[in-house]
Amino acid sequence: MKRFGFIVLTALFLGLSAPAAQIGLIKIDGPIGPATASYIARALNLSTAQDDECLVIQLDTPGGLLESTKNIVQSFYTAKVPVVVYVAPSGACAGSAGVFITLAADIAAMAPHSSLGAAHPVEISTGGNVEKMDDVMKQKVENYASTFIETIADKRHRNVEWAKSAVLKSEATTAEKALDANVIDLIAKDMPDLLKQIDGRKINGKILHTDGAAIVEIPQSTSEKWFQLLWRPEVMMLLMLIAIYGIIGELSNPGAILPGVAGAIALVLLLYMASILPVNLTGLALIVLALLLFIIDVFAPTHGILTAGGIVAFFLGSLLLFNGAGPGFKLAWGWIISSTAITAAFFIFVVGKGVRAQFKPVRAGAETMLGQTVSALSRIDATGGKVFIEGETWNAVSPVPVESGQPVTVTGISGLTLQVKPKN
Repeated sequence: MKRFGFIVLTALFLGLSAPAAQIGLIKIDGPIGPATASYIARALNLSTAQDDECLVIQLDTPGGLLESTKNIVQSFYTAKVPVVVYVAPSGACAGSAGVFITLAADIAAMAPHSSLGAAHPVEISTGGNVEKMDDVMKQKVENYASTFIETIADKRHRNVEWAKSAVLKSEATTAEKALDANVIDLIAKDMPDLLKQIDGRKINGKILHTDGAAIVEIPQSTSEKWFQLLWRPEVMMLLMLIAIYGIIGELSNPGAILPGVAGAIALVLLLYMASILPVNLTGLALIVLALLLFIIDVFAPTHGILTAGGIVAFFLGSLLLFNGAGPGFKLAWGWIISSTAITAAFFIFVVGKGVRAQFKPVRAGAETMLGQTVSALSRIDATGGKVFIEGETWNAVSPVPVESGQPVTVTGISGLTLQVKPKN
């Protein structure tokens, strides 16, 4: 009897001292990009180090970049911790890239009244540049995307035909229909319900103990938050404008230094981002053309025709610059219109005046008085008179008599006598 009591006490002690089960949790709310892929990879490694039962990814995304999606799927395949993708809360959506990510998880779950689908590829990224797809290239991209999602669905034993139709026909579905079609594994109303339903499931030889487990959220690091903010078309557009204004402002007004330094830094960051974010080459070419038209119009007497053409080219270029990017990476109309207006004003009022000033003849001494308008100190006619200019009183003659106090314009200098005429 004593031995039995000892065994019971020992079991109770071990049960109380054993660490409680826990799961890792991250929340993805927004477009899928390089920062998202980095965040998920780090969370998987940290969740493994913490010996979590699984990592739950709460997902709500309109889609994103194909390259980043591929990286996320590959990280799922190599993860040493079970991955659960939970499209939540109710009303959330996993569109485009979100479909690939959801189907690639060990366990795919959705909240009631959430949606999944529309994974048709809209861009092809090569070294950061988006190329306009002809019919042949479009077919190649579609075939690649459909094959990619087919292998994912087959690996996870999910509905392959529906997965292919999500790519080829942009098919979408609700959580309830997705469960019936064997697209997802379960529907959970909230996180406790999700943990209760997946409890006891066997994933890669590991039996999950998630019911009542502690939830440990893995937040984004400061650098990941900054990257998430930076990998946006708006930031890239802003850097491009700073590079344009800074470098050209420095060239048109030599010696300012600060605009040139700011423009050079922005240009380096812009080139780095352009190697990752998809940029449409046609849009970029139109923007470069617009800059050339603005600059040429400063020197050529075209009465603003080239500037008008530059405004149109810049607007179209901004419109097309991220035209081929995935969902969530479009440039808003407000940015396009305001960027075009500010750039046009910059070249008309800043660059134009700065360049023209550099080509004006250098004037010093008495020559600086030419063209100035002053008031007559006395009556001025062909025999003479007085004006006060540049802090001095000068003799002045005028072919047309001018009364004292009337404005006159200096037209010439002859020795110590100014030649003037009535302003009007």
